[in-house]
Amino acid sequence: HSHMVFQKPLTHPLTLFKMKLKEDLNPMLLLLFHLMVWIYTFITFLPYYLFSWVSEPVGGFCGTEEERAKRAKSISVLGCPEGPYRAVSATKRLVTSMHPGVDTLDKLFEYAAMRSPHSKCLGTREVISEEDEHQSNGKVFKKVVLGEYCWRSYKEVHTAAYQLSSGLAALEQQPKNNIAIFCETRAEWFIAAQACFMNNFTLVTLYSTLGGPAIAHGLNETQVTHVITSRELLETKLKAILSEVPRLQHIIVVDDTPTSWPGYPHGITVHNMAAVQKLGAKPENESCSKPLHPLPSDIAVIMYTSGSTGIPKGVMISHSNMIAGITGMAERLSYLNETDTYIAYLPLAHVLELTAEHIVVSLGFKIGYSSPQTLVDQSTKIKTGSKGDTSVLQPTVMAAVPEIMDRIYKNVITKVEEMNCVQRTLFILAYNYKLKQLAKGYSTPLCDKLVFRKIRSLLGGQLRVLLSGGAPLSASTQQFMNVCFCCPVGQGYGLTETCGTGTLCEQWDYSTGRVGGPLVCCEIKLRDWVEGGYRSKDKPHPRGEILIGGSNISMGYFKNEAKSQEDFFVDENSQRWFCTGDIGEFHKDGCLKIIDRKKDLVKLQAGEYVSLGKVEAMLKNCPLVDNICAYANSEETYVIGFVVPNQKHLLALADQYSIRGSFEELCNSKAMEELVLKVITGAALAAQLERFEIPRKIRLSPDPWTPETGLVTDAFKLKRRELKTHYQDDIERMYGGK
Repeated sequence: HSHMVFQKPLTHPLTLFKMKLKEDLNPMLLLLFHLMVWIYTFITFLPYYLFSWVSEPVGGFCGTEEERAKRAKSISVLGCPEGPYRAVSATKRLVTSMHPGVDTLDKLFEYAAMRSPHSKCLGTREVISEEDEHQSNGKVFKKVVLGEYCWRSYKEVHTAAYQLSSGLAALEQQPKNNIAIFCETRAEWFIAAQACFMNNFTLVTLYSTLGGPAIAHGLNETQVTHVITSRELLETKLKAILSEVPRLQHIIVVDDTPTSWPGYPHGITVHNMAAVQKLGAKPENESCSKPLHPLPSDIAVIMYTSGSTGIPKGVMISHSNMIAGITGMAERLSYLNETDTYIAYLPLAHVLELTAEHIVVSLGFKIGYSSPQTLVDQSTKIKTGSKGDTSVLQPTVMAAVPEIMDRIYKNVITKVEEMNCVQRTLFILAYNYKLKQLAKGYSTPLCDKLVFRKIRSLLGGQLRVLLSGGAPLSASTQQFMNVCFCCPVGQGYGLTETCGTGTLCEQWDYSTGRVGGPLVCCEIKLRDWVEGGYRSKDKPHPRGEILIGGSNISMGYFKNEAKSQEDFFVDENSQRWFCTGDIGEFHKDGCLKIIDRKKDLVKLQAGEYVSLGKVEAMLKNCPLVDNICAYANSEETYVIGFVVPNQKHLLALADQYSIRGSFEELCNSKAMEELVLKVITGAALAAQLERFEIPRKIRLSPDPWTPETGLVTDAFKLKRRELKTHYQDDIERMYGGK
């Protein structure tokens, strides 16, 4: 398997386990395991060979990984190394829509509802009970016991959205005027979005994790008069800043209770969503507010970026932009069908989740809603002994940001480390055997059932595709998920400005560290970045800044023409392009690999360039590191880092050197800083990082970085500016007071 440019296979924990086997295991017992695998392979070879013509190999494409890699994913339409590159099936014409005449989001859902009116569409788990669980440290955790999923059909969802749309019109929401959704990911969010699209209300999305000032800024900048929210967010966040949002008139709460809302400022009326739907269902309102269908060029969503590099920008996305992006993704995922189930838990205010859920309805299968706090049996809000959402829903399709997959990977690796010698050896042998079979294009049903079934059950046991986006996924994590969860990990690449779409790996592509070829809706070309040393004429692969062009490219930034002019341009063929700021390289098979980012590149005082993202991605594979932010100042000669250590591994390291204290005390210990730095340095050297790239000093943080802390985005990407401010005193200390 190929690895990312910053990923060396020697650092893989399973490789370390294999190196220990000779010390841990009697040679005769090891030979016995190898013999068992050989006998199984021999016995199953003949029937597999004879009947292979009736059974489809992994991903439906025969041949070794090397042979599959030679199959072109995209080609340069002009034959130039810089491109533009297009999907093989779209070399003559980029695709803009899935179905004739379906060119806006309201038509897309209407088409889905007419095609499968009685099929399950949106599912929500019933809450059976809630209780407070008191911890030994005095903290109180909310725990829930949840029942089965309750489903609404496509027809029921369409009716609910239509009534809500009519009700909003009766409350004087005007077409082409902005309306905000400030709510957690749930079925009502999706219904509210469809209601907006039906009457051409421009939807403004706000993350539920935002703080008061950011909420007020978003509502005021977009001049909304109506906001849709939840009871919890209204009471904990929105209510406190109402005096700062003078234009706001109506608040629609998606929860059923309470039904009356006293104590709100004069001029603001609070409604239950059900009451607004009843208002819209009245004959006089339904007949007076026939949907004013949007045009493809109308703005569907003003979506604020995650703000990883500063103040979030509002990206204006038209209906035609969204339709093109959904079409491109749906074509690459055409093996999915109405029998599939998608689990939704990522923020719907993020382009990845909003696009994913529209892909689901375009293909006609169902969405079951969840949250990070109830996702699996071990999640924070699930009462011990009861089931998490994946166990009940048993999804076949799931989207995940790399941070979540990295956590799963590290947890399972820790469990493997705790196995006895025989169990660990069996796991490693099965892992290696399956890797070889995947490389040949074959499945391993016996290994899947006997060895990986328990791991697979962590996410419900029925997954057949995992979609990864939002940030780079490390090669070791991707390979691990491919093997242990018995399904391909489709790593993709896109941005808010491109409707979350750009590239996606094909189902049968088990290579790691790459993001696939361009989708049929867009094309990609490389632009030389001389300062960073990346050129399209580089060997063996052309490299440069990634530019994406096509109908999925958004209309620019809301009330920010200068930034729009900087990041977007229209070429001589009237095609719109977005300059991503990411550095990529195209492989011979037309597959794209992200290798750097312009904003992550820092020039040290001695002239060396350091890619902070590259350093972080490599060091995050160290078991001792849960999260890391590398930092460098151009006036200094070395890199420093802020590290969130893994609690279990840090305590074990402290015990090894007889250092006592709580987790927080250990993180503030100078001795522990030096020990962790020594481990990190060893991992960096093993991965062949240059000496000047390795952090020379670090600060350990006992508190994890979450969207609530404001130090990472909702997609768990680092907010470098906020992290720099947060650790300013430590930066001065690590740079000797400069």
